[in-house]
Amino acid sequence: MEDLFAAARAQNKGKATPLAARMRPRSIDELVGQKHILGPGSLLRRAIEADQLSSLIFYGPPGSGKTTLAEIIANTTKSNYEKLSAVMAGVAEVRTLIAEAKENLELSGQRTVLFIDEIHRFNKSQQDALLPAVEDGTIILIGATTENPYFQVNGALLSRSRIFQLYPLTENDIQELLERALADAERGLASYKIKIEPQATKHLAEMSGGDARTALNGVELAVLTTPPSEDGYRHITLEVAEESIQRRAVIYDKDGDYHYDVVSAFIKSMRGSDPQATLHWLARMIDAGEKPEFIMRRIIICAAEDVGLADPNAISVVTSAMQAVNYIGWPEAKIPLAMAAIYVATAPKSNSAYLAIENALADIKNKNFSGVPNHLKDARYPGASQLNHGKGYKYVHDYPKAWVDQQYLPLELAKAKYYQPTAYGAEAKIKARLEELENKKNKN
Repeated sequence: MEDLFAAARAQNKGKATPLAARMRPRSIDELVGQKHILGPGSLLRRAIEADQLSSLIFYGPPGSGKTTLAEIIANTTKSNYEKLSAVMAGVAEVRTLIAEAKENLELSGQRTVLFIDEIHRFNKSQQDALLPAVEDGTIILIGATTENPYFQVNGALLSRSRIFQLYPLTENDIQELLERALADAERGLASYKIKIEPQATKHLAEMSGGDARTALNGVELAVLTTPPSEDGYRHITLEVAEESIQRRAVIYDKDGDYHYDVVSAFIKSMRGSDPQATLHWLARMIDAGEKPEFIMRRIIICAAEDVGLADPNAISVVTSAMQAVNYIGWPEAKIPLAMAAIYVATAPKSNSAYLAIENALADIKNKNFSGVPNHLKDARYPGASQLNHGKGYKYVHDYPKAWVDQQYLPLELAKAKYYQPTAYGAEAKIKARLEELENKKNKN
């Protein structure tokens, strides 16, 4: 009877376990991606397969396979395997585990592999508590971190560990994992009878940002929330995939109160270069007792969004006015408010800076791209050279006119043109300067 209950509990737990956890690879051969450290004949692969591990730190973004690698080691090693979460464990738990590891080593000769997830969250005293056991071989430490270990892990532990950097999974890697989950009836989703459009899996892979967990959570949500059609299949379309992996929108409480209509007219009047209408709507807000900070914020936004680099002084004028408003208060605050609003209304207009950052953010949300190119990474901290950070960087002041042709964007976005200067006001000079540099680049 007890065994029956245990089986039922295990079955129910399995059903409740998220797809990403159920589909976690159980062996190196099932692992997708990270060929640079796990390809055939690689050092880490040989060490895992031979069960000859030293202390390791896996450093990479969420969903890249750090915990999966630790679980594969747990399934492979003959050592005792223990797991701690740095979020939950304290020094006492660490010391208790080390004491048990020492006893186990003395009685059976079996070493302990200790996996610590989010090791960067361990403070100095917690990390120091690990050091003696790592140093004398009582435990083999495997740490996982999304933060640069050279900043977050103390030097003594680093010197006794080998660091392996993991990269975001490629779009092809993610698609392979999705197809595997959709075809697996035991751990995956195949028992649901699914028909999924190729565009849907492609979208899930693209929008995951190289995070396998995000993609698998997305496809699981799509399947579980889509009822079967008359043919008995759950049809996962592109639209369903978009809903399942979308990022939550930031919602503001716009309740339609009168002051929002008035401030809308105020902003549109400044944008339209009409100082008379600008002053009318400003006067309405002042007369209604609107807070000066509320008005000032809208003027600053307009200076940045609608004037921009056509008059770079606009942002300085309005932020100075903000300081004056905060210092003097009503009723005199109406004067710097008026000055700032008139300046913005009469300034030349360019929304190129606004469009530039919107276009850049759109690429961040919608395109697949790699991390920071190695030559642009910070090379000043100990150990950076081991990761090839900063290698090949060209210092512009070593070149004529402090400029040299060099790739600054990720390769996938090399042709992006976010900032497109207008020919209005001061921005005309910026436009000429950028055209000059572009001509130089094209000649190289």
